[in-house]
Amino acid sequence: MPGLDDWVNCPLDIVQNLFDADNAEWSKTVDGFFKNRLADYTAWHRIPSLNHEALHQLKPNSLVRFRCMVQDMFDPEFYLGVYEVTDRSNNTKFLKTGKFQDIAECSSQQEINLESPRNITWDRQTLYCVPVPAENDWVKQGFSENGQQVSSPRGLHESTSSSRVKRALETDETAEASTSLDPSSEHRHNGEVTMETGAGDAGDREKRSRTEGGGEVSGRRERPIDLNFPIPGEKGTACLVKVYDQVDIFKVTEMVEFVGVLSVDPSLAHFHDEEQESSVGDNLDAMEGIEEQNAHSPPPSLVPRLHVVASRKLAHSNPFIPRDITSIMGKSLVENILKEAGIIRDQLRWLLSQILLCDALTADYVILHLISSVYARRDVVALGKFSLNLSGVPSDPEFIALLYTLLTQLVTKSHMLPMSLSNMNKLKLTPKKDYTANRLTSGLLQLTDRTHLVLDETALEPGQLDATGVMNLTALGNLISWQKVDYDFNYHKTEFHTNICVLVLSDGKSLLPTDCRVHLQPKRDQTSMAEIQASVQQALRSGTIDLDKIRSFLAVLPLLEYTMSEDVQKFVEQDFVEARKSDPNNMTPEDFQNLLIITRLLSLSLGQPSLTRQIWERAKRMEAERKSRLKSATPASAASAAMSR
Repeated sequence: MPGLDDWVNCPLDIVQNLFDADNAEWSKTVDGFFKNRLADYTAWHRIPSLNHEALHQLKPNSLVRFRCMVQDMFDPEFYLGVYEVTDRSNNTKFLKTGKFQDIAECSSQQEINLESPRNITWDRQTLYCVPVPAENDWVKQGFSENGQQVSSPRGLHESTSSSRVKRALETDETAEASTSLDPSSEHRHNGEVTMETGAGDAGDREKRSRTEGGGEVSGRRERPIDLNFPIPGEKGTACLVKVYDQVDIFKVTEMVEFVGVLSVDPSLAHFHDEEQESSVGDNLDAMEGIEEQNAHSPPPSLVPRLHVVASRKLAHSNPFIPRDITSIMGKSLVENILKEAGIIRDQLRWLLSQILLCDALTADYVILHLISSVYARRDVVALGKFSLNLSGVPSDPEFIALLYTLLTQLVTKSHMLPMSLSNMNKLKLTPKKDYTANRLTSGLLQLTDRTHLVLDETALEPGQLDATGVMNLTALGNLISWQKVDYDFNYHKTEFHTNICVLVLSDGKSLLPTDCRVHLQPKRDQTSMAEIQASVQQALRSGTIDLDKIRSFLAVLPLLEYTMSEDVQKFVEQDFVEARKSDPNNMTPEDFQNLLIITRLLSLSLGQPSLTRQIWERAKRMEAERKSRLKSATPASAASAAMSR
């Protein structure tokens, strides 16, 4: 029997040892045990990560970590929380718990008493989670390097010497009432007895043999599994995360890191063959049940199960800074960043200016955009957002590619969407409820907070938007204006708040509403993008630019609080009144609100968590120069004008 020190490799044995049916507080004892073990930073990161290790290299029923986004929430799941086991060798009976398990296990000399009045059914919440969408490569590499992984565990399919009796713990209320332990439902393979139950008679239960990987049924081909990633083409492992406590604290699109018991038993998969499908004919209800089972019970070799013992929400995804900036290490980091903010900002400004053809003003506004974040909501208004339209962008594809490549090196999460006619008419941007499969099919706008979305409007070409294109364009407009995405539930739409930084690249004024528009004004002669890229890379290699500090700078500043003293507030209000007296059109209420946002972001970028008069005047000069440019900017491009709703 394992000792308490084997908590990573054998957590279920520890749970069974601490289980006490007569003590109502036993579950809290288990939670406290794992909480104490995981309180140590190094202990947390010694646990193998599902993000960075192949599934077949992880030991079943051991603890693993998973950094992910909550993509969907399934209905509550019922399982045998407490069940009675009979030892036939001495005719004794005892209780075991099914918590943190999908399969109830006992030795070959024991059997589970399904009809025992001592059995108790509990429920748990199942979350469908996917790897964090749009996460850039340097972030993944950083988390992989930081994780102090344990030595390679035994493979998933290592054989065991003892025979086991298993029964799926997952039940529902209807199935539980009609379940019977019929001998005809037992089938043996590889010295193991598996007892499966369903909502029908034993004769209707499908009998099948499985490969060890759980991905194949003998004589049948497995259908491809849709992992439901928001961004098409992304790779990684999706996971069914099962939560036992505080089930209401998680929300869709939240970024969370879970630690839990890995469950990959092949019997968890739902297998459906073509003969069964043909036999149901036009029975719509049966087909809907099949679709739902396929979606909710995918092969664990592709979508493993994770029974959560601990979790923590993530405010950012930079692997090189403390998770909590209010901790001792976090406060020290913030203090250092604020002290060096001027130097770091100058380095970032130089980097952006190089890519933006020596346009320092545009670089200033891009910096403000990169550190913007929604910090509060007032009615329907999202405070703190700062979407940016960069117009006058060269038609050279290399310029856009180089600009976006630099952004991927600076921010933790980003995605570029070319707004071509084909993309707008074909892509699925907003999530939609699939009632047949009873799941939420993802859309490209289902992203975690502080994801940077770059919209390339220069990809527009003359043409007509169809109904899907119009809905997609509307969805982008709502995202930018209100920081919300309307999820489609067929009969109604539900608003989900977002916090996504949107940068629109266009020739003329964008079709989309943005908080600020800056017209690019190159200050250098035409230079090849290859030469610009070479100069940037040389600066990074030489150490002139500290990329790590810039990344920390961009990750920390959006999380800081910002204040305005009463004296400065009075000065700002008086300045607004005086500006309105001289020329009301020169300072509209909208201009004033934008100026307040700009001064807030400018203060933070300069390492000043509170506004000063000097920063206020500097922001006014920036705005005056920006507006002056717009007056002489060229009109919207013909391609933009040609694309109609």
